[in-house]
Amino acid sequence: MRKWLDRFKKHPWLWLFLVSFEAGFLAAAVQGIYVGENYYTFDFAAFIVCTIVYALFFLLPIFLTLIHGAALFCYPEDVWWKNYFIKCQRVTIVLGVVYSYLGWIFSDITGADWDQVLYNTEVHTPIWRGGRTTILVLTLLAVAGYIILSSLPLSRIPPLVIVFSMAAMYIGIFFCLTWCVQIMGKEESFGLGLDDMMWVFCLFPVNCIMIALRTIRVKIREWNTLERKAGYSGNNIYLTGLDKFLRKAENWPIAAFIVMLPLLGVVIGILVLFGQQPDALIKAWTETSDWMLSQKTAPPNLHRDMHYLCTVAAGGHERIVKPLRMGERHGHRVVVNRQLCVANAFEQILEEKIPGVHRKVRYIYDTYGFPVAKIIQSPLAADVVYLLMKPMEWCFLAVIYACDTKPENRIALQYLPQTGRGKS
Repeated sequence: MRKWLDRFKKHPWLWLFLVSFEAGFLAAAVQGIYVGENYYTFDFAAFIVCTIVYALFFLLPIFLTLIHGAALFCYPEDVWWKNYFIKCQRVTIVLGVVYSYLGWIFSDITGADWDQVLYNTEVHTPIWRGGRTTILVLTLLAVAGYIILSSLPLSRIPPLVIVFSMAAMYIGIFFCLTWCVQIMGKEESFGLGLDDMMWVFCLFPVNCIMIALRTIRVKIREWNTLERKAGYSGNNIYLTGLDKFLRKAENWPIAAFIVMLPLLGVVIGILVLFGQQPDALIKAWTETSDWMLSQKTAPPNLHRDMHYLCTVAAGGHERIVKPLRMGERHGHRVVVNRQLCVANAFEQILEEKIPGVHRKVRYIYDTYGFPVAKIIQSPLAADVVYLLMKPMEWCFLAVIYACDTKPENRIALQYLPQTGRGKS
């Protein structure tokens, strides 16, 4: 056992990555790459990608979590292990921030408040935008408390500062617990296909909780090993009692819990002076939709079709793309503008007059429509596509007026319920 520990000490991070990639290799091998309906096939490139994803984004965070769980109950005297646990804390915080950002990007979570209409499987923000400043300031306060306790030796920190730092970390722990409750409440709201893996989004806050608790416990043990200095020697019995109470490290968690509420009140009072609502701390979690603590009911999501003209009609700025009304396509509600109706009316004429040409045009549209729709990720991009399609819209309109005795009636009927003619 000692031999393995000595090897681990020489290259701890190399060992951690090797174990993560070995476990990722096994996970990718067990899952396999499924093709067709009844058989498996080996795809080397997909296998390597799966291994890397499992190792870096799932197994490495899990192993770091296990390390912090063990560190919460282990207090080795070996200086190497003490430094290693501190390095693990820093690596976890950096990776946690990066992975949380990536998870936000690749999930269907948006930054929109509950009253905004979303599309397809998107979900509203789990933290109300009006309360984000309050949450951010209190989070930074908790981070500052952690930095003070973890970076400075106790011999240089007054006991009262230690207590306030712990109180700030308690606020951070409360936020982490609240986030986990909020996130785990509505697993079906995500569009990642990870309904059984919502715990991944809670790994970072759980690690933060363990890091905070271990930091507090380590400082209490460290204080008890320091040489005692003379305490308060004045005549004020209250200060004498307070000094006596704070010089016992076992009392710090209790004192920090008592101090936490006044500290929270002072910070919120200052934030109110800068325009934050007094109850923003509570509203940040309740003025939301789609989550466990949500108290609002959001409007139903609209269906944004992945064909690019439907995407343009729904995603562009109103003053540019000029949406007219709601329509129906394949049983889903879609936003309809005149350009979309004109294009679909033109397709109807092709289908009626020259079906062979229509099939070829439809094939080209289906082939290139989806890729184009995927790159339309902003209102500005939708506006650009709308303007680029304007000359084509005029051509379509000319054909409609040349072939139909009531062209405007045909255009107006597009995407109405039960017409069965919405295709573009």
